[in-house]
Amino acid sequence: MNGLDWSVLIGYFAVMVAIGVWSHKRVDDVSDFFTAGGKMPWWLSGISHHMSGYSAVMFTGYAGIAYTYGVTSFVTWSFPIALGVAIGSKLFAPRINRLRSRLHVASPLEYLKNRYNLPTQQALAWSGMLLKIVDVAAKWAAIATLLSVFTGISLNQGILITGVITGIYCTIGGLWADALTELGQFVIQLLAGVSMFVAVVLKLGDHGGFFGVWDEPALQGHGKPLVGPYGTVFLLAFLFIKLFEYNGGMLNQAQRYMATRDAREAARGARLSAVLWLVWPVVLFFPMWMSPLLVESQKADGSDSYALMTEQLLPHGLLGLVIVGFFSHTMAMCSSDANAIAAVFTRDVAPVLSKRARGWGQRSGLLAARLTTVIFLGLSMAVATQVDSPTFKDIITVVIKWVAGLMGPIAIPMMLGLLRPFRRSGPTAALTSWGLGLVAFWLVNYPINWNVDGGVPLEYQVSVPLAVSLILYVVVGYLRPEDTPERLAIIERVNTDGDGGDASGAAAAIPTPAGGVDDAVGRSRVGD
Repeated sequence: MNGLDWSVLIGYFAVMVAIGVWSHKRVDDVSDFFTAGGKMPWWLSGISHHMSGYSAVMFTGYAGIAYTYGVTSFVTWSFPIALGVAIGSKLFAPRINRLRSRLHVASPLEYLKNRYNLPTQQALAWSGMLLKIVDVAAKWAAIATLLSVFTGISLNQGILITGVITGIYCTIGGLWADALTELGQFVIQLLAGVSMFVAVVLKLGDHGGFFGVWDEPALQGHGKPLVGPYGTVFLLAFLFIKLFEYNGGMLNQAQRYMATRDAREAARGARLSAVLWLVWPVVLFFPMWMSPLLVESQKADGSDSYALMTEQLLPHGLLGLVIVGFFSHTMAMCSSDANAIAAVFTRDVAPVLSKRARGWGQRSGLLAARLTTVIFLGLSMAVATQVDSPTFKDIITVVIKWVAGLMGPIAIPMMLGLLRPFRRSGPTAALTSWGLGLVAFWLVNYPINWNVDGGVPLEYQVSVPLAVSLILYVVVGYLRPEDTPERLAIIERVNTDGDGGDASGAAAAIPTPAGGVDDAVGRSRVGD
């Protein structure tokens, strides 16, 4: 990097902070901070939903998969996401939107205290927050790895720089700042991605051109859709996982559905995101597929290949733009995650821990939301310094095994609890599926893995916990139905078509668990 590249990078950071300051004027209460007051246009929600699913992991971990195996990186990652979000646009997006507009909640998990009970909500909230800390830590480590390639600064310095800038704009501007910066980041990504695509295509003339290049020995097997550990079982498992994860199971995408005016606009935003997931990653992945022809990775997993190729092919200025694109991915995802976790803590957890929190007004609730955002970012940055430790191994291990494997037990009760066919499943089914799903993750990744020759295949490590949770949720619900009138009323409110009245759907400023903290069985007011 030279002075021009640094100017582009610093200018980008300045614009992100400016957007946060401008968005601050639009945040008057907790609803504005967490769900944009239900006023976000569907197209902005769709772009924000799409962008909040990226991070620099794509340019490190998935770049390594593309470098080693080729097009399977698209077939087993972005394609399942596109299909999952398309299904979710019909199945989940409208229902999640109605959580805000009809039940007046500001956190994706807030409805669980009425749908199940307070202990179930707390179990999912605490495990979701802890998982998100690890997830976001991997994202910080990914961007710091890229930054170290270009600038030579240490991993910890890169984590600190990115985390502080992200913390400034998302803390003061809330979900509006997240969405608006993600719109800007989408434009930057478009310019940077096309620049890299063109630069690589121009280089292919020396290797048989756009179509003949696949015959090169260095790309042997790169055109196969399923190869290595990423086979048919892995694809099916990831399709199932991404159906839940990218439609709200990881919380931040659920907020994009909640932020639109009504259920119809939430569905439109989801469909836009699905189309983007199907088309745009091909442009981003193509240079990675070609990378074995152009660079020799210095790391065994190939995670530095894209960064090395960028340095080699792009002139200064454009190089700075691509680096900004790396930052934009990570900052988009991490800021949206921070906002989601702040919502869960201030709306779902704090009122249970503190009587004072149950009396928060608009000003104090908003202050608590911002403070929680800062604390979450700080914790995730601290964990990021340990991503390459023996506990977590490497970035892609954290993202694929830990996050995908642990997401299922949390997402199953949250997502399926919205649907009529699962109305018989109550607190017992939810807690059983959650608890034993976590046990299944531990067993398949550790004790069983240690005693199987060659270890348990990756597809089973990530899919078994979700499968266990799903089966138990259904079976226990059938054997021990807990479909009370109050719980059925909740389900009907989020499943009934038509969004009449209350278009803004502002959430109540004071977070009060159903039935209060003293009534853990969740008997509470169901309507408005």
